[in-house]
Amino acid sequence: MIAILVASGVSLLVALFGTPLFIRFLVRRNYGQFVRQDGPTAHFTKRGTPTMGGVVIIGATLIGVAASMAVAERLPSATAWLALYLMVGLGVVGFADDFTKIRKQRSLGLTPRAKIIGQGFVGITFAALALQFPNANWRTPASTRISFLRDTNLDLAFAGTTVGLILFVIWANFLITAWSNAVNLTDGLDGLATGVSLVVFLGYVLVGIWQLNQSCQRFAVAGPRCYEVRDPQDIAIVAAAIVGACFGFLWWNASPAKIFMGDTGALALGGALAALSILSRTQILAAIIGGMFVIIVMSDVIQIGFFKMTRRRVFKMAPLHHHFELSGWGEVTIVIRFWLIAGLFAALGMGIFYAEWVVS
Repeated sequence: MIAILVASGVSLLVALFGTPLFIRFLVRRNYGQFVRQDGPTAHFTKRGTPTMGGVVIIGATLIGVAASMAVAERLPSATAWLALYLMVGLGVVGFADDFTKIRKQRSLGLTPRAKIIGQGFVGITFAALALQFPNANWRTPASTRISFLRDTNLDLAFAGTTVGLILFVIWANFLITAWSNAVNLTDGLDGLATGVSLVVFLGYVLVGIWQLNQSCQRFAVAGPRCYEVRDPQDIAIVAAAIVGACFGFLWWNASPAKIFMGDTGALALGGALAALSILSRTQILAAIIGGMFVIIVMSDVIQIGFFKMTRRRVFKMAPLHHHFELSGWGEVTIVIRFWLIAGLFAALGMGIFYAEWVVS
């Protein structure tokens, strides 16, 4: 438990005091945000606000995890390395996208092809490695089984190991793409994505702690309620470090934002969420804990799909938060209410997670 608290506390302090230093660095180099021309007109005033704040979130997370491991006097497990690899890898892709926007003085960054290649490489290598590294109890970080609250009987390796690996890589990359895009779409108002991410990853801190206390590897005779997760403590540590980093960054990202996380932060946080859902065997449960992200993605899907079919729009603008902006809601009002909804979804997810253990 001390290692988890250290990860969160150190990352919080690094983000809280490191962000203003990074802001000054960006301002000196005129690395500011470019605003899409078809967005709400109120956003034009945000043009030039420093971006790429995800660098701080990633850095604070890494330092927080390192401090935690120093206190625990051990190296990170394969699970921790994999989660951090996906987070940093997608963060690098996001950084390249943000830097391209700044260098070319436009609101569009990498070409779709370049972004797909970058995300695909990171996602495929993550998925392939996640099925390796069995520990002394022969448990690997990930499993070819589809998971909800734990692994289900739906095994992607139904036709053999090779087919299972291919299907798992496809499934994992679907989750990675979905979650990274979800956080990216949510990052449209000051503090919105950061606050929602904080709540969601806090849920995964609790998931990791509970799985640690009820791990099959802790009992001589494993009962039906234990969890077949390789490294639940490191899942909690990584999640706690991200919570602390988001908390410290939010101090500067809240309205009026002094810095934006950019694609650097959005892709990194989305990748981390995908990684934790896969490594904790809670792939479907993540859609409940991160329900606010799902709603925002679905608003975009509905808007595009309905418009293609009818040439009419369901919302004044998508994603959903822009619809409420154009309906006259204040930015802070939208953000706080969406944070509250995110908290309700996380609480619902945790309630379902705990209830399954109680009644099983």
